[in-house]
Amino acid sequence: GLIVKAFWTTIKLTAFSAIGALILGTALAAMRLSPVPMLNWLGTAYVNTVRNTPLTLIILFCSFGLAQTLGVTLADGKSATSILDSNFRLAVLGLTVYTAAFVCETLRAGINTVPMGQAEAARSLGLSFGQNLRMVLLPQAFRAAIIPLGSVLIALTKNTTIASAIGVAEAALLMKEMIENTAMLLVVGSIFAVRFIILTLPLGLLFGRLGSRMAVLR
Repeated sequence: GLIVKAFWTTIKLTAFSAIGALILGTALAAMRLSPVPMLNWLGTAYVNTVRNTPLTLIILFCSFGLAQTLGVTLADGKSATSILDSNFRLAVLGLTVYTAAFVCETLRAGINTVPMGQAEAARSLGLSFGQNLRMVLLPQAFRAAIIPLGSVLIALTKNTTIASAIGVAEAALLMKEMIENTAMLLVVGSIFAVRFIILTLPLGLLFGRLGSRMAVLR
C-alpha cells in the first residue's frame, strides 16, 4: 500500500511537472526565436542558467528560499495538510522550471529541422512572427521532436526522486526509509528499480511509436 501510494505521488509529480514544463518550454522556445532582442536575451539567459544549475539546488531553493524565507507556500496555511501540499507544489514548481529549459532546447532543435523556405513563404504571405510560429513552425517542430521530448519526460520521471530532499513522500523517500529500517538493501532496491522501469519503459515505447507515425516526411 505504501509503495503504491509513493509511486502514485511520483506519477502525479511527473504529470503536473510535464504539463508545466511543456507550456513554459514552448514559451521559452518562442522567446529564443523572437525578433525582439530583449526576449531573445531573456530566453537564452534562462536556459543557460537553469541547465547549468543542479536540480537539487533548484528544489531546495523552492523550499527554503520561497517557502521559508519569502513565505511563498502555495498552500492554504489553515489546512491540516498544508506542509505536505506546499512541499508537493514547490517540488512541481522546481521540476517545471528545470525541465522547461530542456523542453525549450528540444523544440528549438525541432524548429531547426523545418526548411527555411517555409518560414520565408509564411512571411511573404503576410503572417506575423506569432502566426508563423503557431501555424507553421511549432506544429512541425513538435512532430520532429516527439522522440527527444519522450526522453525529456523519462528524465523528468527519474528526476522526481530529488523531491525527497524537501520531504515529498514519493518513491525515493519511501525507499530510503525502508532501507534504513531493514537489512534487505538489495531486495528493496530491486523492487523500486523494477517499478521505475515499469513507469519509464512504456513511455519510451509510446514516444518511439508516436515518433515513427508522426515523423515529418522530407
